[in-house]
Amino acid sequence: MGRWEPNARERLTEAALELYSERGYEQTPVAEIAKRAGLTERTFFRHYADKREVLFAGAGALQDLFVTAVAEAPRSAAPIDAMAAGLNAVSEMFAGRREQSRRRQAVIAANAELQERELIKLASIASALADALRRRGVTDPAASLTAEAGVAVFKIGFELWITASEEREMSQLMRELLDELKAVTARA
Repeated sequence: MGRWEPNARERLTEAALELYSERGYEQTPVAEIAKRAGLTERTFFRHYADKREVLFAGAGALQDLFVTAVAEAPRSAAPIDAMAAGLNAVSEMFAGRREQSRRRQAVIAANAELQERELIKLASIASALADALRRRGVTDPAASLTAEAGVAVFKIGFELWITASEEREMSQLMRELLDELKAVTARA
């Protein structure tokens, strides 16, 4: 097990997911993650602040991608259509990562502390999206409502996408859910 091999971060992530699935998040020490990856604890801490961050390290990139896509949507786009651009962008980020996403979400679902962390991350994304919409000239409460709706579509779409029976691509699910949201609000 060469410690000098590339892809240490990916190896640590894979080892952590395996161990969290086998033993549970609480019962898995960092030392065991590093050992399974063929690395040292020191290497682990060069890549992650703590063992939770193995599961949440991509949240910043996800938020940046989502916000950037909303901000860069055509100026003529309605707020909900700018949000659709963001949902499409984040869907692309998950392409080819369904199985890893399923495993990650199973670990989170089994631990209340991790569930709370996930909700905090989603709230942060919603806040950043609302700010992006405000910079586009959308006033409140429309900016906040649209951002929260976008995060709800993402959350529900993600949960559907990782179910074992789901075969549709995430981008298709996001479009369908956003269309359903538009239909629900049009009937109101």
